[in-house]
Amino acid sequence: MELSNTTKWRIIKYDGRVPLEKDDDIAAEFPLTLKLDGEEFATLVCSPSSLEELVIGFLASEGVIRAAGQVKSLIIHEDTGFAYVELEHKQTLSHDHYAKRFIGSCCGKSRQFYFHNDMLTAKTIMTRTRISAEQCIRFMQELQESSSEFRSTGGVHNAAIGTPAGLLAVRTDIGRHNALDKLFGYCLLHRLRTSDKVIAFSGRLSSEAVLKAAKIGCGIMLSKSAPTDLALRLAEDLGITCVGFIRGGEMNVYTHPERIDFGNGLTVW
Repeated sequence: MELSNTTKWRIIKYDGRVPLEKDDDIAAEFPLTLKLDGEEFATLVCSPSSLEELVIGFLASEGVIRAAGQVKSLIIHEDTGFAYVELEHKQTLSHDHYAKRFIGSCCGKSRQFYFHNDMLTAKTIMTRTRISAEQCIRFMQELQESSSEFRSTGGVHNAAIGTPAGLLAVRTDIGRHNALDKLFGYCLLHRLRTSDKVIAFSGRLSSEAVLKAAKIGCGIMLSKSAPTDLALRLAEDLGITCVGFIRGGEMNVYTHPERIDFGNGLTVW
């Protein structure tokens, strides 16, 4: 049985007039330690839901696997907080590759900072998928409305994947990158084609978030929040359309606007 993303906590609520005792919903925080082929690999601090997808997506994001079938066995002990992963073929990359920064070129256009594994796993996106401005706004609204945990706690991030017509899957986590890894795991476990899909995200468009979209294989990323400059440079190089500040019927298109239809056939090249 899957653990809950929320827990109850007795609080004193002050409404500006009187203090009242009540039960409040609090976002659950769960440490999950991954043991990979018998060795401790990482500890993820996460929400305790969709843990199989999280482990698969995290390993793929780190370049350890490329497909879910490369995992021979995955056993999660929720009571102790351990996930035991055995690969079909033991990974050969040095653990140093998962921590050291590597300075390299991105598609030959600019020099950016990467983790070494990002150089191996981030893909340039060549999708022809297009989405209308109206669909972007509706997509983000559906994401916000889909998370009961966010409404009750305000302490989680949400990420969704879908087509321009609507959402296919939504994942929630206290860590914004964990939410994206859960989506990645979902795509791998369901062998979902991603090149024609869209990602919606409640968090900031950071360089890490854009790199995860590239690893998943989606060329359009929507967010209610702001981008960073490194994220936008990466998005330009990796062929990802970044749309941010999707709020109140407005939005900013930062990169590759050719995939956005603004109505009446109007596009910006």
